[in-house]
Amino acid sequence: MNICLVSDFFYPNHGGVEEHIYNLSQCLLSSGHKVIIITHSYGNRKGIRYMTNGLKVYYLPIKVFYNQCILPTMICNIKILREIFIREQIQIIHGHSAFSVLAHEAMTIGVLMGRRAIFTDHSLFGFADLSAILTNKFLQISLSFCNHFICVSHTGKENTVLRAKMKASKVSVIPNAVNTLQFTPNPISRDKKMITIVIVSRLVYRKGIDLLASIIPYFKNRHYINFIIAGDGPKRELLEEVREKNNMQDRIQMLGALEHSEVRDVLTRGHIFLNTSLTEAFCMTIVEACSVGLHVISTRVGGVPEVLPEYLNVILVQPDIKSLINALEETIDRVERFRAGKSRKDEIICPFKINQIVSELYNWQDVSHRTEKIYRKVLEEPTKNLKEVMLTIVNRSGVYLFLLVVSLCYVIIKFYDWLYPANEIEICRNYNEMKNKNKNNYQRS
Repeated sequence: MNICLVSDFFYPNHGGVEEHIYNLSQCLLSSGHKVIIITHSYGNRKGIRYMTNGLKVYYLPIKVFYNQCILPTMICNIKILREIFIREQIQIIHGHSAFSVLAHEAMTIGVLMGRRAIFTDHSLFGFADLSAILTNKFLQISLSFCNHFICVSHTGKENTVLRAKMKASKVSVIPNAVNTLQFTPNPISRDKKMITIVIVSRLVYRKGIDLLASIIPYFKNRHYINFIIAGDGPKRELLEEVREKNNMQDRIQMLGALEHSEVRDVLTRGHIFLNTSLTEAFCMTIVEACSVGLHVISTRVGGVPEVLPEYLNVILVQPDIKSLINALEETIDRVERFRAGKSRKDEIICPFKINQIVSELYNWQDVSHRTEKIYRKVLEEPTKNLKEVMLTIVNRSGVYLFLLVVSLCYVIIKFYDWLYPANEIEICRNYNEMKNKNKNNYQRS
């Protein structure tokens, strides 16, 4: 199959969506499929770049409008996206993240060109505030073009079905995964005299950084407890203010944004991992922290309760200060009893055994195989015509004005079909076919 993964969020940006796209594409490539990625430019990173195993990435010369996303125009990028889909002979457009404008535009254009579209939702949204209402309405319109939907948790599925007003049978649940060979335990790197609490997160409101800022001062007189905070965002100034105000400069280490390859080395330095998120569809970081053998404390929100069983040194609590402090006290006490050799048998779980359990629960090969089944299923479905798309938009959202936009997109595509016929556009070579051909020629020689 010829597959195009599209999102505003990709390397060199760092995050769960970026890691998901990269790892999924590598597994699909290893299965023999042709995979390309489309994203917008990042600084001087423009044009076509090749990554591991010949992964082809199109960094389109489009400027970022807000929060790493492009300006939603619907029609300005039709020419370049149409040409890429034709040149690469794309069959499936797979968009990622409800925040990604580029993903929604690519799926819309692809379906109007007769391709299939699949969308993966990585986040949870509310229903009450103005931002959520507008986002949900846009999602109802945009996802009218999709053949199938993927969510990373069952909670995320329920949320997406309600927000986008779609049939539950059209939504599949495929969780994220973690490379447990990369996130292996290393107990030697821990400080034997101190107890280190690690936080790896974007420093934004929805990640519960305000809760974290209220929790830290509680431990200011416990001089054997340190904090390592990795990540960046608008709430960093708040944490730095808390550090200065409580005179904890030597006990709170602010690392800023990290490369994903550096996360494991930071996690292995800690004894406890703390996640204070207010909303979370899956939370990859708690899986990575568990994989390296940390005691995990997380808020019981969104899809987090589905992720890990509590017998793997995991404590889930309500997202409030008192509950989080009580969980930290309990876990700190457990770490101290282990050091003193007074742990109960049910508290002692080998970190390497936990790593093995996590590798069986979440691995990228399993995610790739389940995603391939959905690809094959949608390829068997008939292509959507313009009339079907418009009826779906009206039935789901009731927004008749958007029909004019879709009609304009369709007319522009047909105009380019006349001006630049598909049979006159040069087809790109397939990297896997070239590699296999060279390998066969080498073996013959």
